[in-house]
Formats: sequence, structure tokens, C-alpha cells
Amino acid sequence: MRSFHEKYMSRAIQLAKQGKGYVAPNPMVGSVIVHEDKIIGEGFHQKYGEAHAEVNAVRSVKNQDLLKKSTIYVTLEPCAHFGKTPPCANLIIEKQIPKVVIGCRDSYEEVDGKGIQLLREAGIEVELGILEKECQELNKRFFCFHTKKRPYIILKWAESANGYMDIERDGQKGVFWISQPETKQLVHKWRHEEAGILIGARTLINDNPSLTTREYKGQSPTRFIIDTKNSINLSDFKIGNLEGETHLIHTDKIEDVIAQLFEHNMQSVIIEGGCKTLQAFIDANAWDEARIIRGCQNISAGTKSPKINERIHHSFAYGKDQIQIVLND
Repeated sequence: MRSFHEKYMSRAIQLAKQGKGYVAPNPMVGSVIVHEDKIIGEGFHQKYGEAHAEVNAVRSVKNQDLLKKSTIYVTLEPCAHFGKTPPCANLIIEKQIPKVVIGCRDSYEEVDGKGIQLLREAGIEVELGILEKECQELNKRFFCFHTKKRPYIILKWAESANGYMDIERDGQKGVFWISQPETKQLVHKWRHEEAGILIGARTLINDNPSLTTREYKGQSPTRFIIDTKNSINLSDFKIGNLEGETHLIHTDKIEDVIAQLFEHNMQSVIIEGGCKTLQAFIDANAWDEARIIRGCQNISAGTKSPKINERIHHSFAYGKDQIQIVLND
């Protein structure tokens, strides 16, 4: 019976992932409705402020009478509070769906078991914990923000085949590209998937970056610059002339930086600064994931890459570049 449930929950997870980069600060959620071992409805949360997964799944069912004899699968506990939309638990009760299979409980204090309680009090059978780890992984940013009171932090840098992330500058300005041009689109996709992006003042001065998703169709993250000397005039840089939010942080104490990111409601932040900024997060053990792009060229002299001791979780080739993913276990 469990493998039967896993098949449909796996499909719900697959659907939920389509909302990545569009639904924050809400979680990604997918839902499948099954009648007599056949999917009759599917849906996912497509955009923040719009209908939730359960609503879209229910709407997709052609014969609404079948709902009273169906099971609804949902990756996350149905909400029980009024937010941008009405409670999904109430919708399930209203439609008299007799059974709900849930991937994982919602740790957000406005829900946190209340949806399950509402459903059971209405006489609906509830089964919890199907592909639970996979469902928790799906919304690791959401859970980190609400349980640890900080954003999910991703470190990202490109390094040469011999471990350098920049050339010897000697006053030179502008980006020195280590990765291949096609990898830029992947990086911009990563940016689209996170709420914020952070660099240090030196990276801003040397590279004058835009920190946008211009190579990928998606929303650009909110930009943050660590400016400890309070000397940055944003209008002097590309970043100051772009649409979207940009904020200066006037401290390099990592715990204070993280607190400010949390205050700005950043559920996730990708750190694309230089070695000093990246190493500061590593040394403070204030990170969850690192994405390292290894190019195929060598650099004779310059800035060495940050030192990270955790094991590589997995790696893959992307054109001529190699992508390494490191998790902070």
C-alpha cells in the first residue's frame, strides 16, 4: 500500500517543483487527486498570491462528483488559515474528499498541525509522512526560514582547474570569466530560484556586476552589498540603475548580516562574493550548500578559492565545466 501512495506522492513532488522561483515566500506544493487508481486531477502552487495546489487540483477534476470517492495527495499539510487565499483544509472538507495523504507536516506556526486537526475533526482519513524526506527537501528554504529563523544560505563560486577564483588584479577592473559562457545561463537560473543575492564591496568595485537573471527568463533576486566602510554610492554602479531592490549592509559580522537578511524576509540567499566574503560564511559555519564551478583552464597567480572541508555530495558536467555540490551536514 505504501508503494501505491509513493507513486502518486512522487508525481505531486514533480508538480510542486514547477513553482520553484515563483511562489516564495510560500512553499512549493503539488497535489494529485486519485479515483480508483487513476489520476483525475493535478495541480501545483504556481505563483505567490494565487491559488494553492489543492485548489488547482480540485478545479482540474472534470467530474466533481468523483471527489466524494477520491483520495487527494498533497506534498505539504493543507493550510488552515486565511492568508492571500482561503484555507485549503476547508476546501477539502467542503468538497467531501474522504481521504488525504500528506507528504510532510508544515512547521509554519499558522499551520503546524492545525490543517491535519481540521481534516480529522471533519471525519476525513489522514495519512501523514509519505516520502516525507523528499517533501521536506523540496521546501528546505521555507523550513529553514521558519524553524531556524534565518535564510537558507548557498555559497557559489567559480574556480580554475588549479584552484584559483580570480587573477592577480594589479588595479584591473571587470569580470574575469573562469567558467564557459553557457554556464552563465545555469547561474542565472540559480539566481532566479533564490530570494536574495549577496556580494562584498570589493566584488562590486572590481566586477561592477548586475546580479540579475538576464540570461534566464525569471525574476531577479533582491541584491545585498556588504559595505562596512559605508562608502558605496550605488548610482556609480550598474546595480544602482536597475529595477528591483538593492540594499547595503554596513557590517561584516556574519551573524548580523544574516539577521538583516532575515529581517528583509529572505528565505534563501545565494552568496556570490569574493574569497573573503565566502570564507567568512564558511568559517562561521553559516551556510547550507556550496556550488562550485570548476573551469578547465589554469591561472598562474591570483586569489585562491575558499577552503571548504565538507564532502562533495554530487557533481556533474555542464559543457566543459564541472559543477560540484557540497552540503553542510
